[in-house]
Amino acid sequence: MTRNIERYRNYLFDLGLLLKEQAFEAKAERETHRANSSESFYLGQLLAFHRVISLMQQQATAFQIPLEDLQLKEIEPDKDLV
Repeated sequence: MTRNIERYRNYLFDLGLLLKEQAFEAKAERETHRANSSESFYLGQLLAFHRVISLMQQQATAFQIPLEDLQLKEIEPDKDLV
């Protein structure tokens, strides 16, 4: 059982980092495509990351999981992903 808990902890730790990195990449892509026909696609992608990361942070708080454990403390979706 302890082995499974550690596996889940590692999974969530990596998942948080990967999502955060991809969210910042999506923000950069949106900036690159501003004012052209593909901007709405990149904006939609960025909003999806905003929603997912916000939900992960809310659920972590509800379950009393420190955001540091998910590598999601350093990101504020309402500020960083708009």
